Amino acid sequence: MTAQSTTFIKEEMRSAQENPIASILQRLPLLSHLSQSDIQEIVPFCQELNIPKHAQVYQKGTNSEHLYILLQGIVKVGAYGEDGREIIKDILSPLTVFGEMGLIGETQRQEYAIAMQADLKLLKIPVVEMKKLLKKHPEMQSRLLDWLGTRLRRVEDRLESMMSKDARERIIDFLKESAESHGKKVGFEMLIKHSLTQQDIANFTGTSRQTVTSVLNELRKSNLIYFNRKNILIRDMARLE
Repeated sequence: MTAQSTTFIKEEMRSAQENPIASILQRLPLLSHLSQSDIQEIVPFCQELNIPKHAQVYQKGTNSEHLYILLQGIVKVGAYGEDGREIIKDILSPLTVFGEMGLIGETQRQEYAIAMQADLKLLKIPVVEMKKLLKKHPEMQSRLLDWLGTRLRRVEDRLESMMSKDARERIIDFLKESAESHGKKVGFEMLIKHSLTQQDIANFTGTSRQTVTSVLNELRKSNLIYFNRKNILIRDMARLE
């Protein structure tokens, strides 16, 4: 490696350390291949937001002018059926990009996004600026398609699960997925801080609140989990089935 190359890499690393937003952006799969100078082009357009608990990040029918990066906290994304019942499509953990459909032609939101914790932090980025970056770097377009394809497969897997698994299995799958996405190890146990109600879990798993209560109580009696209003502690992931 030449001295010039070494100097360039050091400058790139120093730039990332001095600009935490740039560092966050470069951790995203969609942008990870870009240089710091490319990343810096979009940094001035990024707006940091603190969202109160239960406040809407956006609602159905609003313009799809921004995408978001979740920095801290939990967000639920969903819609309401014709009967008024809430349908939770996804529960998001930190470093998830959401509200991205404006990149592929959506003009108005088809769903809502709501903060589920009081310490929620986001980055808000104008879609128009991301489109400029996509146009300048055509390789990002294939990454975007791969990323959207992964998201679509997750949705399809959930739909298949709802059709092929019973309510208990779906609730246990929710616990395992939550542990994998934002759980924290506490000794040999896994702690999930979620701020979801049992009705939220029911709306996400396609079950009823009574069923969620019954399954969670059964798992607690079997000493597989412990739970309260804000946390679920999985005592043994291997035995949770």
